[in-house]
Amino acid sequence: MTGPADRALIDRFLEMMAAETGAAANTVAAYRSDLSLASQVLDGGLARADADAIATLTHEWRDLSHASVARKSSALRRFFAFLHEEGHRADDPGTALPRPGTRRALPKVLSHADVDRLFAAIAERLAVAHPAANDLRLSALVELLYGSGLRASELVALPRGAVHPDRPFLILRGKGGRERMVPISDRARAAVAAWRAHVATDRAWLFPSGKGHLTRIRLYQLLKALAAEAGVPPDRVSPHILRHAFATHLLEGGADLRALQAMLGHADIATTEIYTHVDAARLVELVNTRHPLADLAARDA
Repeated sequence: MTGPADRALIDRFLEMMAAETGAAANTVAAYRSDLSLASQVLDGGLARADADAIATLTHEWRDLSHASVARKSSALRRFFAFLHEEGHRADDPGTALPRPGTRRALPKVLSHADVDRLFAAIAERLAVAHPAANDLRLSALVELLYGSGLRASELVALPRGAVHPDRPFLILRGKGGRERMVPISDRARAAVAAWRAHVATDRAWLFPSGKGHLTRIRLYQLLKALAAEAGVPPDRVSPHILRHAFATHLLEGGADLRALQAMLGHADIATTEIYTHVDAARLVELVNTRHPLADLAARDA
């Protein structure tokens, strides 16, 4: 059981995390769990942990996955750094914790051809005198997913008036309560306007369903059906994969990584850097055409 001294320090640390760094509720809960479990393992608790105690912890973690060890180590390092900075400890034992490199799996990404097939299938549905309301809704959903990189949870919960016809951006409140500005293309605004004409003015949500809004599960199902219709393997299409495609295709087009970080709402640039997996051929072409020495080579030829 976590002792009262550790419990008080953990509470103070998590209050700081929530207030100063805007940590999301899920992050705070995960940190609390990791710190409480570590406190229970150590006889003297976290407040008095030394190098030997740290060794005990790492031994306890020997059968855990790489990702779990990385997460627990990160939580404890931040906690011990907090204790040191606040004067609760004269030292910082967190430096003895393991620092396993994170092994991020590369995100699944749709090719430009795959995306073209999805939009072609939507265009075929809309190429009638009076398109069905559900097809207009699907068009707006996909335009916002791929055109602006919204998270599924952000997309389905958009207020009815979130997208203005004369404003090329919208303001979102994402993870940790952080606000960000997201550009909206002309075609996305047009698609939203066409769909919104079918949404009653007294509805709160842009994509209403029943008494609430469209669910993420339903959005997932709609995309799978669209993929099958477009001839794209359905297991390669999801809301998050379209967000990945948005990010990757922007980078391939020369977008700045920091700008992309802002658009995606990532707190850490390291999260955005996962999208820099560009094929070697493009890198070679970039060096050969954009590097200053390329101009010298051309002049010497």
